[in-house]
Amino acid sequence: MRQVTDEPDQAVANDTPYEQVTRGIRIRVFPQYSDDQSTPDEGYYFWTYTVDITNESEETVQLKSRLWRITDANGRTEEVRGPGVIGQTPVIPPGQSFTYTSGCPLPTPSGIMVGSYQMTDEEGELFDVTIPAFSLDSPYAVRSVN
Repeated sequence: MRQVTDEPDQAVANDTPYEQVTRGIRIRVFPQYSDDQSTPDEGYYFWTYTVDITNESEETVQLKSRLWRITDANGRTEEVRGPGVIGQTPVIPPGQSFTYTSGCPLPTPSGIMVGSYQMTDEEGELFDVTIPAFSLDSPYAVRSVN
């Protein structure tokens, strides 16, 4: 995990992110299947995902809460809500970023995540920032052409 900074995260700089901008807040997500934390023969698949939140607006913002919708390959959806991310409610000044890594288990070899962060601006106004939908793919997922 990296705190608020204005330098790019070199660990994920060469990956292609899922990306979305809302009100000048750029969200970039880099999911990765974690083979060493998965046990496919027991129906347990695990992904890590790194989220980079960059404030491209003109005002300081604070991340207050999160909402995730996680859907597995069988179409089962779970909603996860809570304060902040990884136990923090970061304040992000203009031109700076907050990056964190978390994880997601599924009972299927693929799935999708999408969500939003609730933030406040300098005036205390709450607003939602979209987290782009991103695929959770593993080498065990069956692929088909539609």
